[in-house]
Amino acid sequence: MAMQKLIRTGRKALAWLVFAMLAGAAQAQPAGAPAHPYRIVGYVADARPLPPISANKLDVINYAFATLDPKGDIVLQSPNAAESLAALTALRKINPQLKIVVSVGGWGADHFSEAALTDASRTRFADDGAQLIEKYDLDGIDIDWEYPTLPGDNISHRPEDKRNFSLMLEALRARLDKLGATHGGRHYLLTIAAADSEFVAGIEIERVSRSLDWINLMTYDFHNGLTPTTGHHAGLHPSALDPANDRAADKAVKQFLDAGVPAKKLNLGVPFYGRAFTDVTATHNGLQQKYGRFLSAPTWDELKANFIGKNGYVRFWDARAQVPYLWNASTRTFVTYEDPQSLKLKMDYVKRHKLGGAMYWEQGLDKQEELLDVMDKALRH
Repeated sequence: MAMQKLIRTGRKALAWLVFAMLAGAAQAQPAGAPAHPYRIVGYVADARPLPPISANKLDVINYAFATLDPKGDIVLQSPNAAESLAALTALRKINPQLKIVVSVGGWGADHFSEAALTDASRTRFADDGAQLIEKYDLDGIDIDWEYPTLPGDNISHRPEDKRNFSLMLEALRARLDKLGATHGGRHYLLTIAAADSEFVAGIEIERVSRSLDWINLMTYDFHNGLTPTTGHHAGLHPSALDPANDRAADKAVKQFLDAGVPAKKLNLGVPFYGRAFTDVTATHNGLQQKYGRFLSAPTWDELKANFIGKNGYVRFWDARAQVPYLWNASTRTFVTYEDPQSLKLKMDYVKRHKLGGAMYWEQGLDKQEELLDVMDKALRH
């Protein structure tokens, strides 16, 4: 009997030990770790009403956008902002692990250079971010400065932006940690959206990454109305027709890895829209050709309704770049876009290279969540 009691006592002790180990392992998860091996981050552009969102298919929603005023203070310009943020944070009732982040910036957003310029301006910027988080019960801040040291869409810029961007993020990281300490050690996310190639010449990639939970790589818009030729706007690999300096997602990932950014801090960006060019030279069905006019950026919903296999548009597949494109011979219109086939290959790439996950722009462009379903199934099931 004494021996049986000893065995039972030992079993209880072992059970408690296992429980303690599991609890400790759960607490030891790194900051910002998703419930699944790979995170899915979706941008949601402000709208009234917001598009339908299946909360259980995402780990993080980035609300787009807050901006900066001429003094460098963070402002929510949309009259719907408070309502939208309340609707997004309410999605935690469906998915308690869902994180809601406000993204500051976007293409054409100005005054980052002023906000990053001095110790005082960086402190004010960091305080603004912390106040925004507290006011709307958010989980962090995403910075989308396009781009430090560069004019972007006629934004202010200066050579000092390169160092000042690092200092701004360090100030913001410290302020968010201070805020978290007042909320029981809660970790608030700090992320950025970043492009590749010459666009990263204005940031200290490895130093910046130390302050961040992750980087949302904008691995799209490689060809658009600002580029001289058509081409894949989100090719995974270079096309056989691409010049040596053309951009591709795999090249972008390697650029950040080679600079010292951990793979788990990289989210591969994918677009839920295309780029259409017209008056295009017909050679190679319009791929890598001069064009007369940039036509539009059709959403995935529009591509399905009016382009793919319709109205004279024929789908082609580039096996090397691993993306589709459309060619309309009668109107000489070329369309580059993402579809379920190319998206599945990109999710396989994320897993093969052990990246942190994937990011997409933007929820309202895929209202049936057909593309999001591909990501969800590939990365989380």
